Amino acid sequence: MKRLKSVKQLSKLCCALFFIVLSMPVLKAQTGTGTLTKAQIEAALNEAYAKFKDLKEGKNADYIKELANVDPNIFGIALVTADGQVYTKGDVKSMVSIQSVSKVFVMAQVLEEMGPKALMDKIGVDATGMRFNSIVAVELQRGKEINPLVNPGAIAATSLVKGVDSAAKWKSIQDKMAEFAGRQLPINVPVYISEAGDNLRNQAIAHLLLAYGRMYFDPVQSTDIYTKQCAINVNALDLATMAATLSNGGVNPVTKKTVVSQKTVMETLPVMATAGLYDNSGIWLFNTGLPAKSGVGGGLLAVSPGKFGIAVVSPPLDAAGNSVKAQKVIEYVVEQLKVNPYWIVPKK
Repeated sequence: MKRLKSVKQLSKLCCALFFIVLSMPVLKAQTGTGTLTKAQIEAALNEAYAKFKDLKEGKNADYIKELANVDPNIFGIALVTADGQVYTKGDVKSMVSIQSVSKVFVMAQVLEEMGPKALMDKIGVDATGMRFNSIVAVELQRGKEINPLVNPGAIAATSLVKGVDSAAKWKSIQDKMAEFAGRQLPINVPVYISEAGDNLRNQAIAHLLLAYGRMYFDPVQSTDIYTKQCAINVNALDLATMAATLSNGGVNPVTKKTVVSQKTVMETLPVMATAGLYDNSGIWLFNTGLPAKSGVGGGLLAVSPGKFGIAVVSPPLDAAGNSVKAQKVIEYVVEQLKVNPYWIVPKK
């Protein structure tokens, strides 16, 4: 009887192991990109590229003189999954300045270093309802509720980054950006010089914040660091990797390095969702459901939580300052892959 009992136990164990092994591919398919296949992702990117590559709408930003000189024909798409698979189409090597996309990662850095209460108390997270560089928004709220994804809040966030002096703060931001991208990111010196020579409005904003006790480091130096961070050079693959790090709960899926905590990601994505595309943030969320951030350099990244980060670089912008092609490409890919989080399949 003992022998029979042990045989039965062994049989049960073998059956259990068999079903575990059998289920492993299914489990794998449910992580990273969910049930998306390589063929589906490649088809969506190829179709989007073909559909929009000849689109001529929009124009380069020209209020920063160097941006007007960037090749308007640059067009690259990159998608990096939460488990580190990389998909690209078009020109993903040409570099543009990161501009306002940098605000997301400095905000995440401040959240990581100081926590959400400090961000809420010292800056705020509500959309201002006004232009990204509005001075009126600062004056009306006496420097409160200025949002880290518009210029006043972004400069305040930069001033909060830990560091004993300007050089230490700048190095800290560079290092964190490099961790998100998985490589060192150079500064575009001509863009920095161009912006630094014409950033009087941002300096005025910083001094007004100081007057209301909402600037946490020297206003001139904080504005200069902010100007440098906006001049960091990136390509589409860099931006997609940075977005994928957020998609993967703060772990860079390519380098496998923990960049920020899951909690920081959880607190970063909602602000992107509500204020990531300037005056068209609500329209973007309505069309895609995804947290995103654009920059006037022509880059736009979006995060499909737990699935992938996607980015497009194409310099011509719409009136709100968002890349025309990038919006259309990502909207198309989201629709084709059915990754809008509000796309709910009814249970029957």
